[in-house]
Amino acid sequence: MKLDEVVPWGRTLEEYKSMFSLSETDLSTKMLGCGDGPASFNAEMTKLGHSVVSIDPVYQFSGEQIEQRVRATYEQVISQVKQNSHNYIWKNFQDADELGKARLGAMEKFLLDYGAGKVSERYLYQSLPSLNFSDSQFDLCVCSHLLFLYSEQLPLDFHIASIHELLRVASEIRIFPLLKLNGEISPYLELVMKDLSEKGYSAEVETVAYEFQKGGNQMLKIN
Repeated sequence: MKLDEVVPWGRTLEEYKSMFSLSETDLSTKMLGCGDGPASFNAEMTKLGHSVVSIDPVYQFSGEQIEQRVRATYEQVISQVKQNSHNYIWKNFQDADELGKARLGAMEKFLLDYGAGKVSERYLYQSLPSLNFSDSQFDLCVCSHLLFLYSEQLPLDFHIASIHELLRVASEIRIFPLLKLNGEISPYLELVMKDLSEKGYSAEVETVAYEFQKGGNQMLKIN
């Protein structure tokens, strides 16, 4: 899988629960979703009465523009998944086409909620590594398919600065996956964990129930 830039690609609440080992207690905390893009996570959580703020640079755009961007990159992503299908675990999805339908379905739920969510400030246009939140504003931050995955596009200093900024605004952060787009473990993981340990944080790699990229069933949990 080769992508020149971060692609908006939506995932569901069920996927978030598996990717981040979210318990019912976790779901009831004040949560920040980092890089949520056109995920249905916030919409589904809000419907259940939970508190989530999602941040992403893509939220500077209208729903129509976001949909255009997703559909414009759709064929590129799905065709690359088909070409590299041996690198994925086909458990949750039968094939690349079913995966694509699921991603578009998540986006459609997101789009139905996006207008109301913008008004209630659940979808905020913000970008790492500098966030406009107060210290310890959130109990838990989940960062999906951004840090580590895009190690070729985002340098080590961006990863370290971003993680420290997330730790400033949230008591705990969880990052998934730890693989790059090509399926290899990010070379930044060990360096990030060393930096966090030296600064007094607890950083542990934990196995989770979700696996789509082969070997991509681990998250980094930082307190």
